[in-house]
Amino acid sequence: MVNDFRFSHRLKVRYSEIDGQKIVFNAHYMTYIDVAVTEYFHEGLKLDFEEADFDFVLAKSTLEFKKSAELNDWLNIWCKMSKIGNTSMTLNCMITRDGETDPILLAEIIYVSYDAKTKTTRPVPALVRSRIEEFENGLLTP
Repeated sequence: MVNDFRFSHRLKVRYSEIDGQKIVFNAHYMTYIDVAVTEYFHEGLKLDFEEADFDFVLAKSTLEFKKSAELNDWLNIWCKMSKIGNTSMTLNCMITRDGETDPILLAEIIYVSYDAKTKTTRPVPALVRSRIEEFENGLLTP
């Protein structure tokens, strides 16, 4: 399953992210994904949001919890853009413990290209679309 993803971002679970059960509190997984998605665009796609005249907002997230992460675990957050529509993009994510391939969490995230000035959706810019396609098809190296 890990082989299906070209991009990952690594981070360490901090004390402030665990709950009374000594596992990562569920809401923090969305933060982990958010951090990795930002790096997907910056590191993977080599995109500067201002240069690309691009912004996006979360439209939907579906999380499937498989295991729990714990304090001091090193996690890999894997990201793969699986679909690009006119204004929306579907991103699949998987979180694994460092050195393991079994998922801790699987996620499907839908983002919408957004114009902050008009507060409306807008088509995914051509530059963004082409970078995603190039990266996911192995033509752009992370």
